[in-house]
Amino acid sequence: MNLDFTDAENAFRAEVRAFVRDALPPAIRDKVANGIHLCRDEHLQWQRLLYERGGWSGPGWPKEFGGPGWSPVEQYIFEEECALGGAPRLVPFGIKMVAPVIMAFGNRQQQERFLPKILSAEEWWCQGYSEPGAGSDLASLRTRAIRRGDKYIVNGQKTWNTLGQHADWIFCLVRTDPEAKAQRGISFLLIDMKSPGIAVRPIVTLDGAHEVNEIWFEDVEVPVENLVGEENKGWTCAKFLLGHERSNIAGIGIAKRELARAKRIAAVETKRGRPLIEDPLFAARLAEIEIDLMALEITNLRALSAEAENKAPGPEASILKIKGTELQQAISELILQAVGPYALPFMGAAPGPAHAANRAAQYLNLRKLSIYGGSNEIQKNIVAQMILEL
Repeated sequence: MNLDFTDAENAFRAEVRAFVRDALPPAIRDKVANGIHLCRDEHLQWQRLLYERGGWSGPGWPKEFGGPGWSPVEQYIFEEECALGGAPRLVPFGIKMVAPVIMAFGNRQQQERFLPKILSAEEWWCQGYSEPGAGSDLASLRTRAIRRGDKYIVNGQKTWNTLGQHADWIFCLVRTDPEAKAQRGISFLLIDMKSPGIAVRPIVTLDGAHEVNEIWFEDVEVPVENLVGEENKGWTCAKFLLGHERSNIAGIGIAKRELARAKRIAAVETKRGRPLIEDPLFAARLAEIEIDLMALEITNLRALSAEAENKAPGPEASILKIKGTELQQAISELILQAVGPYALPFMGAAPGPAHAANRAAQYLNLRKLSIYGGSNEIQKNIVAQMILEL
């Protein structure tokens, strides 16, 4: 197992770095730097710039479907350089979640209809997995889809639909056989958000932002042609999608960027007349987080090396999810401590230095990381059962 980057991979890194430096609009870079939510148009603007670069908007996509055909290592380098260059993370629901499912389980008509518009940012997708009674226990979902002729009639409720207020389409897990056991009798549907009977209601989160929603379905008609895979076998699609979601959730590039930010802030903030970064307790915590981040990066590279040898990703994705999200939360907490009382007024104008603005909001927002994509408690169960065989 070789964890060093090759000359070709280093050259690729330089190419991505130069592109991000030259192409990323300064207004978007500034928002990302200050932890400010991007609007729909800004997300789409960046994705279109990547698309025009040769399908870079789909870093994991094969050339067959218009992507760049990058290796897992190249995808990792791309993600890291985008984060370090101040680019926003690609909204994953179309590019990284439903698209791989359509590639693997969809028919030719579905691939030709949906994939080009996902890649080119013509259509925005959101996720329809969680329900009020089906979060970590996803298989207990109750949203029903009853087939009538060439349509399904969908009734139910989904929740925590991130950025669903912008979505043109939603992919949903629905129960098509209520008599079957939990994981059976579930199907995977693609639903047009303009369909009559769909209502999107905002949920304002602790940081004061409207990022998530609940979505209601009342007698929504969905063409049978929008079923992906086989009826009642949607759980296979669900597990496949969750594996992709978790493998991209470690956010090592983002953690590196934020750790560098913490160091810069600690170098100018003071404690008893000395730079905060010289405080032994703060410095020790900083070093502890940095060492953990380096260890996580090695773990990620080991997983990528195995993937490059055509070994399917396994439960190690759960480890990356657990540790990656914990580190991002720890870094945001460290920054919050560094700016101290300047972080308190997290809504509206901040009285302190520019680097303190929005830090409390960002800290509160990142509490979600250890919950979504399968809570960290569930991931620990997976590690215990599948790796430790407990």
